[in-house]
Amino acid sequence: MNNEEDKTAQSQNTKVEVLENGPLLVYGSLKITHKDGKEETKNKTTAFCRCGASNNKPFCDGAHVNAEFKD
Repeated sequence: MNNEEDKTAQSQNTKVEVLENGPLLVYGSLKITHKDGKEETKNKTTAFCRCGASNNKPFCDGAHVNAEFKD
């Protein structure tokens, strides 16, 4: 494997972590396509709502705390 292939593999690494009673954290670069077809790219860490109470879906806005989400 050459250096270019190494860089490609590193940039495609993604880690997903489920926080207890909280959001789904995705680490890495993501291309997100919204239901209206709008696309955006997120880098680093992105928090996705799991509780359904966020006013910023699909992203977490911390509403799980007031909703007392347990999972």
